Amino acid sequence: MPIRIPDNLPARKTLEEEGVNVMDSSRASRQDIRPLEIGLLNLMPNKERTETQFSRLIGATPLQVNLSLVRITEHQSKHTSEEYLNSFYQTWEEVRERKFDGFIVTGAPIAHIPFEDVRYWNEMLEIMAWTRTNVHHTMFICWGAQAALHHFHGVRRHRMEEKAFGVFRHRIVNSRSPFLRGMSDSPMIPVSRYNDIDRTSVGDDLDVLVDSDIGLCMLGDRAGKAVYFLNHLEYDNRSLADEYDRDVQAGLSPKLPVNLFPGDNPAVEPENRWRSHAHLLFQNWINEIYQTTPYDLNEIGQ
Repeated sequence: MPIRIPDNLPARKTLEEEGVNVMDSSRASRQDIRPLEIGLLNLMPNKERTETQFSRLIGATPLQVNLSLVRITEHQSKHTSEEYLNSFYQTWEEVRERKFDGFIVTGAPIAHIPFEDVRYWNEMLEIMAWTRTNVHHTMFICWGAQAALHHFHGVRRHRMEEKAFGVFRHRIVNSRSPFLRGMSDSPMIPVSRYNDIDRTSVGDDLDVLVDSDIGLCMLGDRAGKAVYFLNHLEYDNRSLADEYDRDVQAGLSPKLPVNLFPGDNPAVEPENRWRSHAHLLFQNWINEIYQTTPYDLNEIGQ
């Protein structure tokens, strides 16, 4: 069954052109099942691109999903108009009384700032605590994963000498994890970050699920409440290329993304070599939620 998103959301046209099954409100109301309630806290500047990337993956499930787009209450976006946000997004204050089967917290381009100096850090602390009572399972991505690992597990991060940038070979460490069913042993995964996780600070309350020579990629907490994905399987084939082009235009002389452009030629369109693993990860995540979440949403967190 398809994903249910707002009827006029720009991502809808893109998804329909790609063949993703998108459901309108009238058809959804006629189906006699409880849809999964998934929330997306979008911290990225380009809201439309990010919501499209995640909707593409969530919408491939055979289950009916209601996707709610959520934003920080106390933060003014510099790249997305208030009209757009008011049309398609709810603030966290507006959803904090709700229960969700699944919740995704994205990355944010603020990895150079200490957590406590982030303008909306106090609200992030409330949101992270809220996920333990109002959400059945949470997926934290990139900066969101770094923040949650720091907050919940005392995991430390450090600045790398050089940005990890490109598409890198990874290793599946725990093939028994339900989130990694069907994954190949060494998937290619997009990476774009300056920070790495201090392995010595990862305690027994966490399982390393995916690793690589450039750093940890995915961890799960043993309480079964969250997974932490430090890289970007949700990226489309142009995400890293556009980031490279932006830095070139800014005069930063960036290095070419590793393993992205065929023949290391930035004039050639990149190939997407991680799409299947992205779909596997999100289908596994949604399936695990579906198998374990209470039928009555009100029972989540009890």
